[in-house]
Amino acid sequence: MEKLEPDKLDSQELEIETDRRHYELVALSRVSAALSGLWELDAILKVALDNMLKIMNGTIGGILLLDEDTQTLSYRVYQGFTPAFIQEVRLKLGEGIAGQVAQSGKSILLEDISQDPRVAYKDLVSAEGLKAFISVPLRAKDKVLGVITVASYAPHRFTQDDMYLLHAIGDQLGVAIEEAKLHERLTRARERYRQLARQTLVAQEEERRRIARELHDETSQMLSGLTLQLQALVDMAEMASNQDSEFIDRLKKVQSMAVQIHKEISRLIADLRPSLLDTLGLVPAIRQYAESNLRPLGISVVVEVKGMDRRLPPEVEAGLFRFVQGAVGNIAQHSRASNASITLEYVNNELLFRIRDDGQGFDVSKITNIEESGRGRGVFSMKERVALLGGHCQIISRSGQGTTVHATVPIGRREEDAKNTGIGSR
Repeated sequence: MEKLEPDKLDSQELEIETDRRHYELVALSRVSAALSGLWELDAILKVALDNMLKIMNGTIGGILLLDEDTQTLSYRVYQGFTPAFIQEVRLKLGEGIAGQVAQSGKSILLEDISQDPRVAYKDLVSAEGLKAFISVPLRAKDKVLGVITVASYAPHRFTQDDMYLLHAIGDQLGVAIEEAKLHERLTRARERYRQLARQTLVAQEEERRRIARELHDETSQMLSGLTLQLQALVDMAEMASNQDSEFIDRLKKVQSMAVQIHKEISRLIADLRPSLLDTLGLVPAIRQYAESNLRPLGISVVVEVKGMDRRLPPEVEAGLFRFVQGAVGNIAQHSRASNASITLEYVNNELLFRIRDDGQGFDVSKITNIEESGRGRGVFSMKERVALLGGHCQIISRSGQGTTVHATVPIGRREEDAKNTGIGSR
């Protein structure tokens, strides 16, 4: 048998070490690529476990997560274990192999777990037939989040290199888990914000409706009566034998002021809560608002409906009207347009909006925040109102080429809600 020279031996060891490092890098790259783009915790854990077992050529393994409140470990995902084993195993920090790994943050490699005195649930382990066993911590920075376990039915199945590879994967997976938890908390916080914002908008609409009703029923009626009384006084003064022209002129001015105040109150009522929105619905209210606000400025406007027009719950119609109101306000204030169009299209369970103008346009990319001057408030307000209704909004514009606002809002379930509450029959 040929005896290897020291230089040849070193060369072979270097080649073996290089191959091992390459294998580890490829394995870590596979896990990283598999986890890329995933934000849902269970999906991350399942994909990670599947890839780890493929790398280890194994069929038995699982991931235990640490409950921060109870400080106990339990399997979140697994493969190869029996359901009875998974349901029974609950480990406190320091208890059993996985509990010690979670407490110390150090990996454990066992040639035969069934013979180890530290094992918890020994009967369950024997019933599973587990022998070779690796347990490594899942860490994010210095915080242990859980434990990875990989097992085999045969003893002496795993090596130190396997444990080091799983340790590296565990550190990578720990970061992904922490990011997923942060994403989950952010999602819950965003949903709470949206619920609060929806409730606030509903409360605002109710308050607008109440104020509009009181202005109409009380203030507007009183102004109407005052205007009639002043007109009667003017008529009486003009019919009197000893006419006082100065008094009549002043009386006419007061009467004219009362008429103007009445018009302003009526406009304010319409802005607070268009009566057509409650009586005839969304499309007539949009048409009236667009025409009354754009045509006096010399902007021709066309409102078109495609598909079958239908009633929606009041809070949804109010939100959609406010969205269009914001778009019309932007056209009136900033566009310098000659023509505008508003298209509503009912497609299956969605309502599509397209609001166009042929005005001066603007660079949308420059509207990144709401400035102190208020610039950008209209754009963000429109997008937020659509988002609160579960839809999405896109604004397309270029300098000198006008502006188009696209919005899509789901309405299928809301339409049923409107029918169930009797709104659809109005």
